[in-house]
Amino acid sequence: MSERESEIDEQQPDAPAGDDGDTPDPFEGWPAAESSGVIEDAPVDGASVEHVRGEVQVPDGFTVLEGTPLGRRRSVGVVVSRFNGGVTDRMLQTALDALLEAGVAQDAITIVPVPGAFELPLAAMALAKTRRYACIVALGAVVRGETPHFDYVASECASGLQLAGIETGVPVTFGVLTVENVEQAEARIPKAADAVRAALEMADLFARLRKSARAAQETA
Repeated sequence: MSERESEIDEQQPDAPAGDDGDTPDPFEGWPAAESSGVIEDAPVDGASVEHVRGEVQVPDGFTVLEGTPLGRRRSVGVVVSRFNGGVTDRMLQTALDALLEAGVAQDAITIVPVPGAFELPLAAMALAKTRRYACIVALGAVVRGETPHFDYVASECASGLQLAGIETGVPVTFGVLTVENVEQAEARIPKAADAVRAALEMADLFARLRKSARAAQETA
């Protein structure tokens, strides 16, 4: 082995316990938060869990991995825009109600207000990189005006929030209203609860995917 090869070999991280090194960890670059484990227990009262609206019919015989929007033992970050606060304040309250209803403890929720929708992606990325949160919910309202400002802010906010999730592997959901007027925004305030359920469901899905990947490695 050459001197250069020896240096490269020394820099490689040790393989996880129980791994022979032949099968890389697909989530090595996405370390999970402490609160992002699988939640196995169903609601105590036997009530059904409310997902975001929409159904997919999967034929029998296929493996299905699906998350459940439960929040027990989860830590959640919420970033919210102060701009259009008459709408975003109510969205925040709707989101908090949905989090508490899903079982997230009040002291496990961190709220980060930012100036406007354009700043949401940076705050979401910063929260996600701490690895303290199983998921991030982004809330804002962008109302079209008389200039192209709306298009730039809405587009960059959407792409930035998507990038925050892709770069960190932490689910970041888009609870940002992009509307023509305030009346449309007020009618869509309940969408904040959908963003919460989507975030919790994706956090659980990622946990189940990690568990499935570890099981496959152990049996390989």
